[in-house]
Amino acid sequence: MPAWTALYYDDPIEIVGGKGNRVVDASGKTYLDFFAGILTNMIGYDVPEVREAVERQLATGVVHTSTVYLLRGQVELAEKIAKLSGIENAKVFFTNSGTEANETALLLATYARRSDQVLAMRQSYHGRSFGTVGVTGNRAWKNSSLSPLNVHFLHGADRHLTRFRGLSDAAYIEACAEDLHHVLSTVVGGDVAALIAEPIQGVGGFTMAPDGLFAAYKEILDAEGVLFISDEVQTGWGRTGSAFFGIHNHGVTPDMMTFAKGLGNGFAVGGVVAGGELMDGLHAVGLSTFGGNPLSMAAANATLDYVLDHDLQANAARTGSAIIDGLREAASRLPIVGDVRGRGLMFAVELVDPATGGPSPALAGRFMEETRKAGLLAGKGGLHGNVLRMAPPLTLTPGEAAEGLGIIVNALETVNAEVVSS
Repeated sequence: MPAWTALYYDDPIEIVGGKGNRVVDASGKTYLDFFAGILTNMIGYDVPEVREAVERQLATGVVHTSTVYLLRGQVELAEKIAKLSGIENAKVFFTNSGTEANETALLLATYARRSDQVLAMRQSYHGRSFGTVGVTGNRAWKNSSLSPLNVHFLHGADRHLTRFRGLSDAAYIEACAEDLHHVLSTVVGGDVAALIAEPIQGVGGFTMAPDGLFAAYKEILDAEGVLFISDEVQTGWGRTGSAFFGIHNHGVTPDMMTFAKGLGNGFAVGGVVAGGELMDGLHAVGLSTFGGNPLSMAAANATLDYVLDHDLQANAARTGSAIIDGLREAASRLPIVGDVRGRGLMFAVELVDPATGGPSPALAGRFMEETRKAGLLAGKGGLHGNVLRMAPPLTLTPGEAAEGLGIIVNALETVNAEVVSS
């Protein structure tokens, strides 16, 4: 395996079983899962509705056909997603992953606009392929300065910078909008294809633009004919609690949305939803050998139905608020906590050196070991690797939310006491 496929923990965990919102490792230890396979096991483990849907498809003997044949599951799922997206006359193309979905959206935009110029956000992450690395604004995840795209990066999730610190939401939005105007007036040459943005930055440590910023951006972009792609790979399907897709928190319907991760509840699925004219615009023949295969469509249809039937968006709002409120209360007495942020079941704790206020990835590592010991799985991220990012399954119960919050606070208190005593 490549050296760059990093594993969590000093002694890596092998997960061999799971049920509900808990997993079991090879030693038999059970964990409450607050990272869900990087936001992918969206409704937990061993969900009967998903398992039975996949088993029914397996029983037909057809695991794969490819898109050169009619796939009823694709049509059914596309109809649901098109309706939920709010995009007029929407069509959907299915892929295998978020990276592939973003590549497809960038192809659609650059073809439609006859331009290789793309706007993206600082601190962003959109995938590991050549094109998506080009629109990723996080140096730790960029392996090459080469790119098939001509990319310019915008502000919007960087209020920690001195020039923005202390600004109100309205003042920050105004400053960012002014910067976008300036970019369009200075560094681009002619038409720009698109802006691609995450409503909440995943790898970026769950940093987010204030509500309304993307509405301000879109007003400027619309005047120039620039398309807007919302990367919903991590923020979609009700996870934020306050909207079914993250961009809708800004009162915006984008030209395209990309999705992946949680929709298949562990089965590989991604895709793009866009207006029919935009989606149909490509002149060359296209297909996807594995994208939207019968098994992934069975799982995804069952997962989306489960989310809607059980109103898991509302559950994300309730349980997420309880956790975030509890974390903020604890943070007030813990000098190692620089910030608590989040929305719904997507929340983060930023750890800092109390002496300097600077980011402390070492403390984040200590926290990870403490929560592992206590039976909870968390994730890391952020520009400096010092952010603890967590996104439990949307099926999290109030009792599990309280349990997880207790483990997190206890771990923070332990790490904080070590720093203070030293």
